[in-house]
Amino acid sequence: MGPGIPWYLAISSILFSIGVAGVLLRRSPLIVLLSLEIMLNAANLSFVGFSRLFGEMDGQIFALAVMAVAAAEVCVGLGLIVAMARRRLALDVDTLTELRG
Repeated sequence: MGPGIPWYLAISSILFSIGVAGVLLRRSPLIVLLSLEIMLNAANLSFVGFSRLFGEMDGQIFALAVMAVAAAEVCVGLGLIVAMARRRLALDVDTLTELRG
């Protein structure tokens, strides 16, 4: 058969905790973006697990939609990081308090 819902939720909660720790403890915007992606993937794993439990496709379709939004978020985030690096701004999350034009 395969792993049950407790395994999906356990791995999802571990991944989500790793993502939260990365967001809270790291200062690099690139690491923060990667940690956010880990958190989104943990939520997707929960959706897929519950979708499998109930025998519906809704969770898997919603996970695909979340992955599309996450891809757009990565494009915008990496664009901002590249723009900051070109202008020689500090790539430290604590020093980024406002957007300067």
